[in-house]
Amino acid sequence: MDLKDTSVDWTLFLDRDGVLNIEKDDDYILNWGEFQFYPTTLEALAILRPLFSRIFLVTNQKGVGKGLMSLEDLGNIHSNMLAAIQAKGGGLDHLFFCTDLDSDSPNRKPNPGMAFQAKTLYPAVDFTKSMMVGNRPSDMAFGKNAGMHTVFVATTHPQTEDPHSQIDLRFNNLLEFAQAVKALRKS
Repeated sequence: MDLKDTSVDWTLFLDRDGVLNIEKDDDYILNWGEFQFYPTTLEALAILRPLFSRIFLVTNQKGVGKGLMSLEDLGNIHSNMLAAIQAKGGGLDHLFFCTDLDSDSPNRKPNPGMAFQAKTLYPAVDFTKSMMVGNRPSDMAFGKNAGMHTVFVATTHPQTEDPHSQIDLRFNNLLEFAQAVKALRKS
């Protein structure tokens, strides 16, 4: 995939933990007090907002399914997160999450159910003109399972092999990706 082939009519799918915010090792972000953006996330999202027609968050949230947090806790995290993003000029069009514990759940990444939910709510979504940005192989598999292009950010798993059959592009973090897209769209 070549970023030069993308345009503003493309859709961007983003993972949350490990892409937008610091991921807890083998644990869950249970409340807003535990949520911490990477230092460059808000800048990256402000850059990306005008470069894509739609930006969606797709996140597995087993902590709810395990009873470690409530849907209200998750909603509080997301409302505070969205307010912070919007205050800095960014924005997300929709947040999709899966609380299912079963790995076979159609909505749990790497299964593409959340992508199909997005397509149902936003019929203009074209997966061949969509990118999934994530920090784990399961995010890349989610993107490929839905027919998207994939972008790996090496924030938490830099040891992931490169090249990799499910990774189309690789960046160190979301800001590097945003800057690369912006630079190519200007040329």
